[in-house]
Order: sequence, then structure tokens, then C-alpha cells
Amino acid sequence: MPELPEVESVRLGVHEWTAGATITGAEVIDPRILGTTSQRRIDASAADGFVAAVSGRRIICAERRGKFMWLTLGEDLDAGPAAEPAAPELSLLVHLGMSGQLRVHDAADEIHKHTRAILRLGRGSETLQLRFIDQRIFGHLGVQPLVHAYGRLVPASANHIAADPLEPAFEPGLALEQLSRKRTVVKSALLDQSLVSGIGNIYADEALFRAGIHPLAIPARTRKSRLAAVLDSASRVMSDALAVGGTSFDALYVNVNGESGYFDRALLVYGRSGQECVRCGTEIEKMTIGGRGSHFCPNCQKPPRYR
Repeated sequence: MPELPEVESVRLGVHEWTAGATITGAEVIDPRILGTTSQRRIDASAADGFVAAVSGRRIICAERRGKFMWLTLGEDLDAGPAAEPAAPELSLLVHLGMSGQLRVHDAADEIHKHTRAILRLGRGSETLQLRFIDQRIFGHLGVQPLVHAYGRLVPASANHIAADPLEPAFEPGLALEQLSRKRTVVKSALLDQSLVSGIGNIYADEALFRAGIHPLAIPARTRKSRLAAVLDSASRVMSDALAVGGTSFDALYVNVNGESGYFDRALLVYGRSGQECVRCGTEIEKMTIGGRGSHFCPNCQKPPRYR
């Protein structure tokens, strides 16, 4: 599943290519992409509704919170004069899931067999297409109203998602206070998107290793200074990953131009079970926590001892 750095890498590319463009038309090739992983039986009218909702809209910008990405939509600038621009009220939510890709193409480019939807865009004399490709159909698209949540406008379905460490609305002190009250293991707490968004399995493991915290430590029984180090490490490791385009383990995660990320080459513990720790040489171990594989160094990340 793409985490914050991967989604932000995609967002940056999408924003560069689409901000200010008008959606001149749309096509839903596979209506299942308008559903969710638990609901793929979509009424035939849903595709028509989607096309009608986005056509003629201007893309103001591509935005993100945690792993959620969306296009903020405004009125078409050519629709007629207005006293003043209306505040944006609508979004096109893009959930990449485990296999979704947003790719920018010329109209003449061959359409990939796993293309599920196409947005036709116009910006000045330039025309292009934004295609949603999803081999496994784990991602989805949807049109949703924008609502206020945690200091900014977000799509309605993301109103419970907390701010992430790389956005201005993030409050480190508040996140630390909430984390310090958690009585679940710290690895699970870091994956709670209502506490801090954007941190997934990869970067949780990397952040805990950098901070020297065992994944089974209980936040409520851990010094706040150590928890602060975990949150700071999460911010740093995701910033480092973003600088090289995120982490790509296969061809399913790519940027809008088809390029992969390279942070997998810098991972210190994730996916390295059985290999030597880069710090001390101890063998990296793996355990399952909440159904997720968790990688750690038993020497650098001492197991907690509670009386």
C-alpha cells in the first residue's frame, strides 16, 4: 500500500501537470473503480453521474492528507463572469490502493489494458489525459464535497483522518500527547490514521528503528521524550523517502511519468529480516503485530521491561 511519500510523489506530479486545467470530458471504462474494496457492484448510472459531476470543472490543485489524495475542483473559468471566485466545494478523491496509478498521457498514446478511467484535460492550447490504471482494482475514484477537518478542507470521507507530519496543520505537541495515552503497542498506534496520518507499515518500522524503540513498547508506559523521538523519526524518514520518490518494490507503484521510487535501497530494517543490522551486525528479526509484518533489531531496539 502506498504510504505518505509515495502518494506525495504522485501528488506533486499530478499537480504539475493538471493544476489550472479544465476537465473537458471523462470516461469510466470500468465502473468498479467507482466503488470500494468491499463494494464493487456499482449501479450503471454511477458512471454517468461521475462524468457529469467532473466535466467542465477546473482543477484548482492536487492535494493530499496522509495517504489520501484528491483534486480540488472549481467552476469552469469559461462558464461566464462572476463577482468573485467561489470557494471550492467539490473534490475528486483518488485512492490508489495497492495497485492504482495516475498516469499523464497524450490522447494518441496507446491505452493500457488496465486503464479504468480517463480524464480529458485542456489547459490553454495544451490537451492531455489523466488516466487511472489499476491492475487489481484495489483503488477507487469518487466525487465528494469538501468539509473542514483538522484545520483545512478535505473530502468528506477523510474527515476523520488526522493531520500528517509533513503538512502545516500538524501539531506535534498534540500528537505526542495523544500518543502517550495509548495502551496498545506503539507499532499499532503509529498505524492509527486518526492519531497521525500517512505512516504505514514501512515507515513505522523505519521510524521505530531510528528512534531505538521496540515495536511492542506501550506508549502509555514509555517516556514522552522517547515517543517524541519516534514522531520526529517518522517525519524525517518520510521526508528522506520523498526526496527519492518513495519506495517501489514492484512496477505497481510509479509516478505520473512512469518512474519508480528508490528509497527501498535505503531501508534499514523493513524487508531485511535475516540480514545484519547496519548499526550493530545483529540479525534483523520479524514478528507479526496486528496482522502486519514488523521488522526490528533485537539489540538496537531492546524489548520493553515493565514491572
